[in-house]
This record gives sequence, C-alpha cells and structure tokens, in this order.
Amino acid sequence: MKSQQTSLGSWNILNVKYTLSDKWSFFGEGQIRSLKFYDHFHYYEVKGGANYELKSGIRLTLGAGSYQTYREGGDFVLPKNNDEFRIWPQVLLSQKIGKFKIEQRYRLENRFTSSGYRNRYRYRLGLTVPLYHSKKDFSVALNLNNELFFTDNEPYFERNRVLGGLNIHLNKTSGIQLAYLHQFDYKINDEIGRDFFVIGYYFEFTKSAAEDDTQKD
Repeated sequence: MKSQQTSLGSWNILNVKYTLSDKWSFFGEGQIRSLKFYDHFHYYEVKGGANYELKSGIRLTLGAGSYQTYREGGDFVLPKNNDEFRIWPQVLLSQKIGKFKIEQRYRLENRFTSSGYRNRYRYRLGLTVPLYHSKKDFSVALNLNNELFFTDNEPYFERNRVLGGLNIHLNKTSGIQLAYLHQFDYKINDEIGRDFFVIGYYFEFTKSAAEDDTQKD
C-alpha cells in the first residue's frame, strides 16, 4: 500500500501582465513544480507573449518560452527528461451566462524538444462562479476547468488535467490563485502525472496606472 501512495506536489506560478490599450497586452510568467510538497523539484518554465483582443469575448495570444523537465528522485536531477523551447498561438473564447463565466481555450504548441520537433493541441473548458465581491475591489471566485492534450502522432491522446480552486482578487493590480490540480499522463515523459497544490500570484499593470505613478513621483 505504501508503494502505491502518491505525494501531493507543489505547482507555483508568478505572472505579470501589462495592459497597453483596450486591444493589446503583454505578459511574462514563471512556474516551478515539485513532485512532493515543496521537495523533489523537477520542472520549471519561463514564458512570455502578447495578447490581442479581437472583439468582445475573443482574445488572440502568441507566446513562447523555455520548458525544462528533470528526472524523479530529488531536486533537479540530471540528466533531464526534456529540454524544450515552445511557440504557441492561442485563441480564448469567453462568455457570460448570468453570473457564470464560461471559457474555451484552444492552443497549438510548436515544440522543439530533446527528442525532436513535435506538435501538440490543447483544449481547455473552464467555469468561473463569483462567490464574493466587496466595494474595494476584493473578490473571490470559484474556478473549475478541464484540459485535454492531443498530438498528431499515435497514441494521439497525451494528457488530461483537472483543476478546481479559488481566484482571489486582492485589489485592482494583484490576485492569488489557490487550487488543487490532478494530472493524468498517457505514455509521455516530459512531465509526470501527479496531484498538485497550486498557488499563483498575479500582477496586472496598465499604461494609465503607470503614467499616474510617474506623475506622482
């Protein structure tokens, strides 16, 4: 029974977004993950990109980044399972039905990996339900989503990722995500399927806010 036990890993996110206008925004993000609770760190990624709001409810994104996966058994154990550079165009569709917000995310990944070039296709369906909102921009929302990963080579299906948790907006510029994530992998080794505790910290800045701070200085 002990050999079949799986530990809860950690999944940590730091995201910064700069909104230039109603149409354009830019982002940068870093992630680091461990297979045990803040131990056996095995993965990190650094990425960035640009968003374009095509129209209400339709966002186009182009991103790129470095994705590094190490072996099990400790912190950043060599040799790596995968050393990857990735480019990914994406479409995000969102709509509100009453107080519920539904999102559909379509992403194509062009992957330059240690084992050669690969394509991957991802589809995520998400639901956000507001739980609380104060007069001072503090709010709490329930977030649920499920994401499927496919390729154009056998076995075609690669991964299923399920997440449930809370999105907490602290103020106009920052927020926290607290969630539980379960990941099932099918015959791939670029990351190991596990259960993770997710904590994310999100900052968002706008051009007008930056100009106001400059004038204050």
